[in-house]
Amino acid sequence: MAATLRGGDLSRLRQLNALAAIGTLRGAGPLTLSALAERTGLSRPSTKEVVDELMRLGWVEETPPAQGTIGRPARRYRFRATSGHLVGLDIGGHNIRAALSDLNGEILAETRQPVQPDTPLDERLAAIERTVASCLALGGKTIDDVWIVAAGTIGVVTPEGRIRYCAAIPAWTGLDLAGHLRGMFPCEVLVENDSRLAAKSEAVRGAARDASDVVFLHVGRRMGAAVIIDGKVHRGFGAAAGEIAMLPQAQLFDASEHLQNCPVIPEDTSPADAAGFTLAAARAGDPVALAAVERYVDDLAVGTSAMVLLLDPQVVVLGGGFSRSADVLLPRLRERLERACIRPPELRASTLGDECVVMGAIDYAVAHIDDLHFTPDVPLPTSR
Repeated sequence: MAATLRGGDLSRLRQLNALAAIGTLRGAGPLTLSALAERTGLSRPSTKEVVDELMRLGWVEETPPAQGTIGRPARRYRFRATSGHLVGLDIGGHNIRAALSDLNGEILAETRQPVQPDTPLDERLAAIERTVASCLALGGKTIDDVWIVAAGTIGVVTPEGRIRYCAAIPAWTGLDLAGHLRGMFPCEVLVENDSRLAAKSEAVRGAARDASDVVFLHVGRRMGAAVIIDGKVHRGFGAAAGEIAMLPQAQLFDASEHLQNCPVIPEDTSPADAAGFTLAAARAGDPVALAAVERYVDDLAVGTSAMVLLLDPQVVVLGGGFSRSADVLLPRLRERLERACIRPPELRASTLGDECVVMGAIDYAVAHIDDLHFTPDVPLPTSR
């Protein structure tokens, strides 16, 4: 390093050192100064200076010694993830889910409330507010503790958080969802398409963590899709990428009807359990259920093959509620893709199931926190 450094250079160096320390502590948990210095490549005196500053700003805290420790233990430090909290929302046609997390994305509480696609708009919005309030109460927090509410919703979502079109919830079309949520919650609000958030969660903590090019199939009572290109969820120019289900020729929009209306389903079965009954019956070898599954996969394979041929992904992830029956669906889908695609990708089942959207909303909020506070060009503020 040069012998003389300008003040701006020193300031940037301190910022980079602080970001290196925060990133290491977030990824590794509590560390001693010596361990932190070794991992960041800083000298121990520099590490001590950085940690003292981060503690003053409220981003780092000293951890209490473990019980039963003999002698004077070395001080250990960790990222103060509880200095703020995040709420993730999954606003679907049939359920509203909420999750509360710390700034690292560790889930502290979750709640769910059923709704219906024809639930009036005012009632649906009130249900969102109740679900969040219930989740906060379960986690022992209030809305004043929340820095960001991130919502994933069914439908085509503009970059501004307005619902351009939603076939599953007619009252949703044209709604300024971000505006309504900002009226409910006195914090920053983010709104994104549910399938894109689900794909993000699979990339961050699920089945696609090691893949850079991914097609995510969001399979349930309604079909959605999203794509990850070069490790980033692709939104498209107008935030409408992945909406292949809207193309009738793709045969995806009504594909689930094969499972929802199978003759093997008992008359008193709720719509929420109908497809699951068909899939379970197919697993048990029922010929009528197996035929329904074959028709469903026939339709699923058309749109999936089109996406695979266009994008040549490394992995296709089957996610959403139906992914619990991946053992029934994936072998059949693999067979069809092998016939239709030049290079069939690897097929994987989601590890998150129907939690994928709410987890993706949390991960979206965590990434936003990183952009706001933990990038080289943004000075570290005092945490709240």
